[in-house]
Order: sequence, then C-alpha cells, then structure tokens
Amino acid sequence: MIQDNATVGVVVPMFNAERTIRATLTSICQQDHQALDIVVVDDGSTDQSASIVASCAAKDRRIRLMRQSNAGVAQARNSGAASTDAEFLAFVDADDLWAPSKIALQLRALQEGGSSAGLAYCWFAQIDEDGRVFSLYRPDADGSVLQRMCRMNFVGNGSSMLVRRSAFERAGQFDPSLRVRNAQGCEDLLMCLRIAESYEFRVVPQHLVGYRITNVNMSSDVMQMLRSCEIVLAEFREKYPQFGSDLDAHLVDMICWLAVRALIGGRLYAACNLSRKLFVLDPRTAISRLPNMVDVYCRARLVPRWIKVGVKRMRNKNAKFRPLYEETSW
Repeated sequence: MIQDNATVGVVVPMFNAERTIRATLTSICQQDHQALDIVVVDDGSTDQSASIVASCAAKDRRIRLMRQSNAGVAQARNSGAASTDAEFLAFVDADDLWAPSKIALQLRALQEGGSSAGLAYCWFAQIDEDGRVFSLYRPDADGSVLQRMCRMNFVGNGSSMLVRRSAFERAGQFDPSLRVRNAQGCEDLLMCLRIAESYEFRVVPQHLVGYRITNVNMSSDVMQMLRSCEIVLAEFREKYPQFGSDLDAHLVDMICWLAVRALIGGRLYAACNLSRKLFVLDPRTAISRLPNMVDVYCRARLVPRWIKVGVKRMRNKNAKFRPLYEETSW
C-alpha cells in the first residue's frame, strides 16, 4: 500500500559543519515529500554549527536540534533515529546534498517493494567543497543483493539510503563499536550488509545525492577507513565463507579508492603505503586501475592545476586514456 503522506525521519549527524550545514538543511527542506521529521544531532561541535541549525529551525518547524557529547557518527545517528517514531528513516551527512525528488522517489520504490524491501538507494555524484561534480555513479543492484554487497559497496554512502525502521532495528542499528576500535568510517557499509542479510534492496536510477569529498570529512582519514573496512569484511567472511573471493575483491576496490582519497588530500605517505599494499595483494588489478585512479584524482578541484594540465596533455597523446566519468554541475 502506497502512503504518500508517510512521515520520514531524517537524521543529520553533525560535527563542526558550519561551512556546509545550511546548504544541507536547505536541500532537505526543499524535498517534494514534505512529511519530514528532521533531527540534527550535534555531536559535540565547537564551532557555530548549532547556531546555524537553530536559525534554520526558526524558519522551518520540521527541524529539531539535539546535542550530545562527542560520541561518533554511529551513536549520533542512533540517537536521532530513537528520537523519532517515523516508520521510514533517512540519514544524510552534514556536508552532503539531496535533489528535491530524492525522498519521494525512494519512498515510492520502498513501498512498492512491500515488506520484503528494507532499503532503497539511488545513484549519486561525488562533489568537491564548492559543489562541483567530478564523478557520477550508477549502480544497478536490486532485489536480493547480499553477495553483490559483499563484492562492492554499491550504495556508496549513508546519505543515499532510505530504510524501513523494522530493517534498521533488525540490523542492530549503526555499530558504535567501530569508533571504540579506532576504526570509524564503514558504519554505512556494515548497516547495508546486515540489512541485505534479511531484506531486499530497491534502486532509484537517478542522481539524487551529492556526496561531498573534502580534506576534512571522515573518509579523508584513509588508514582509519581501511581498518574499518577490514573489520567489517572480516565479520562477513566468517559468516559467509562462500563469498570469500567477493570480499577479497571488495577490499582491493577499497584500497584503490583510499589511495585516490589520500592523493586528493595531499597525504602522499598514506597514498604510497596503500599503493604498495595494493600491488602486493593484486598487482594486475593495481596496474589496470591506474588510469582510472589518476582520472578521478585529476577531476577533483583540490588537485593542483599543474597536475591536471599534465594529465590532460598525456590524454591527448594517448587516445586509449579517456575519462571514465561524466562531468557536470550539481
């Protein structure tokens, strides 16, 4: 049964996000689906983030601000989810953006899927600190996706998900123990894997999320992200040894991506360590992925212009070296 007026709880974990939180809240409030309970959880910010949220809440009564001592993204999301009784939950990081139709389209997909569908996700664009798109992702996994989720994190980020509360609770909510183990970062992946054990997924094939890549957000700590990924994949390797090769390939993909993130952030030592690890694990993949890694790296605005110019010249000399992602404005 389709409920166009179903309330969706939107949880925004926030830590020192004064530069981006207003734009994020604006994109939430401009959703075509208006029945939203918007909970911003301030995870111990020391900047002006809370004041900005308060000013937004004064203009839109759907926004509420919660405060907690710094406890990490998992606990912030869980606290926000517990504060709303909405049947459907969406999570968006305090520096990401939503297209206006995001919630409406995902809610319809989830409801049309029936009770067996626990999570809806969408295509997303990676954007830089100025909102410029430098890569687009178009995953297509739908239905029973556990093995595909073991192979790769096609959902991509927490801001792309809309979940049934029943699926969220059955999955055990977000796992705060990763932060305790100094391995914060893959809480989204773990949530998706656990939901995929019991529910089907639905995909909305439109670019509805702008996933921001900067030098200060959580995924920029590449070594912590690697530890987090290794812990999460180890849990599912133990549960599903038949998916061992998929999990191995997943880890290789993650190392490739983290090496690019390290380069974008100017963390050359970490980038070298990750590249060395990649060549040891899978030298053939390391070589074949190199053009793609360089291409993504050079599309990020954070990269010095002289590097972009050099790579552009290299492309012109080698017809086989072509950009793999479209470029547009978010």
